[in-house]
Amino acid sequence: MPSERNHCRRFRRCQTCRFRLRVAAARSAARLQRQRQADRHSRIRARAVRTVRNQRLAEIMKKTAYAFLLLIGFASAPAFAETRPADPYEGYNRAVFKFNDQADRYIFAPAARGYRKVAPKPVRAGVSNFFNNLCDVVSFGSNILRLDIKRASEDLVRVGINTTFGLGGLIDIAGAGGIPDNKNTLGDTFASWGWKNSNYFVLPVLGPSTVRDALGTGITSVYSPKNIVFRTPVGRWGTTAVSAVSTREGLLDLTDSLDEAAIDKYSYTRDLYMKVRARQTGATPAEGTEDNIDIDELVESAETGAAETAVQEDSVSETQAEAAGEAETQPGTQP
Repeated sequence: MPSERNHCRRFRRCQTCRFRLRVAAARSAARLQRQRQADRHSRIRARAVRTVRNQRLAEIMKKTAYAFLLLIGFASAPAFAETRPADPYEGYNRAVFKFNDQADRYIFAPAARGYRKVAPKPVRAGVSNFFNNLCDVVSFGSNILRLDIKRASEDLVRVGINTTFGLGGLIDIAGAGGIPDNKNTLGDTFASWGWKNSNYFVLPVLGPSTVRDALGTGITSVYSPKNIVFRTPVGRWGTTAVSAVSTREGLLDLTDSLDEAAIDKYSYTRDLYMKVRARQTGATPAEGTEDNIDIDELVESAETGAAETAVQEDSVSETQAEAAGEAETQPGTQP
């Protein structure tokens, strides 16, 4: 079929023909633009697929590395048990302990005291119960690994009751019902598998630990229930900060008693922690620990201090209530 150009004698000067050429050029440009966008989207989609694949590969490699470290720890556990000095990492531990002590003195302890002063006791109890409910999830997993079905079922019942009927764990209904609070960690699981004795090791910011417990803490932090509940980095870091302040507030009375009793704070903290962990895991106390540390007496003094603090808070609240009542009745009285 002959083209219109052959029929149009004024093709170069014909407005209709020039308009049709512009329309055809515009359509060709639009078609080319759509093709370029489709190619660009294909490249972006392929890059996203490669990124997800690389992330999955990195996650698999990370889990493999943790499993490899776990196997190395189990392989070296008998060596730790046979020739284990009291504190082979004392130089490092004292340096980290000094850093933690300064950070606690100027940051964590003032924040905990301010939190105790500002937040009412029911609010503090609710926050503590919420994070204890997350710890019960970790305890459930640890008891499953230990094949301790009884304690695992207790932890599962605690999590189910407190999460369902306790407003997401803010109220410890299971504790009021008499269900035991096990609070087993992955370090306890390693101890039940045979790694009972482990060297003292101070973690930055987190404080006293052992090599065994530090390995368990690292694995638990990767697979923490908080990472499932709070998926954004802001939520995770925020809950970590609130949990740290709440935990530090619960230890104020114990640390105050320790400050009054200790001459060498590092040695006293180390020996006390190692004795407590030895009692919990059934391990033999490390060489060089002091035998004159009475754990029950120290805990009793801390509980006494906590009771005195609670009494003071109750008296302050009663005084404020009486003052409010007097302020309400005062305008109605005649001089």
